[in-house]
Amino acid sequence: MGSLVIIPARGGSKGIPYKNIKPLNGKPLIEYTIDVARQIVDDAHICVSTDDKEIIKVVEEYGLHVPFVRPAYLATDTAGTYEVLLHALDFYEHQGEKFDNIVLLQVTSPFRTAEHVKDALSLYSKDIDMVVSVKEASTNPYYNCFEEDGNGFLRISKGDGTFIRRQDMPKAWEYNGAIYIINPDSLKQLPMSKFSKKVKYVMDELHSLDLDSLLDWKLAELLIQDNEI
Repeated sequence: MGSLVIIPARGGSKGIPYKNIKPLNGKPLIEYTIDVARQIVDDAHICVSTDDKEIIKVVEEYGLHVPFVRPAYLATDTAGTYEVLLHALDFYEHQGEKFDNIVLLQVTSPFRTAEHVKDALSLYSKDIDMVVSVKEASTNPYYNCFEEDGNGFLRISKGDGTFIRRQDMPKAWEYNGAIYIINPDSLKQLPMSKFSKKVKYVMDELHSLDLDSLLDWKLAELLIQDNEI
């Protein structure tokens, strides 16, 4: 039982070429996530799911065995995380292993810490589908999110526009991509986007940084150089 940590790391990347093993402050990006995973479970229960020989080489040189090569059909631009997780879970269950939860850690969140993951795990129980890390949304549907009406005019997305001050409106949250604690039974029935019983784990803006573009990467380097993280 316990947790299975899954780290998806496909070879292809358009926004930042080879970002999963690109050095950040002299260290391959994926190693930041492996370091966190190793503080949660033993190496035997850390699964780097990748199709790429170079990523496998970097991971195994770091001392972590990659249990399988991800099939090509799960490594395309259209392949979803849902199928990747099911494939990894099925691999371990066929070896007779069962897990209380799946901890999905994406490589692009290098500032997420083991303490964050442990705190998120403390919120998990078998009667929910998922604990997911969030940050407060930079835009809010009650305040500064707009949609076009039938006449092409902008209207507030939610509510009647009566909120004047940001601090008066209900808070809105957005996934930051750092931590997902998933119920395996729920995953076998539905994709994560269809889960109805989700509990939030709130992270601050700094530790929520997700490296999706070269601008994000430059910001991460600057934060490290300035000892902000």
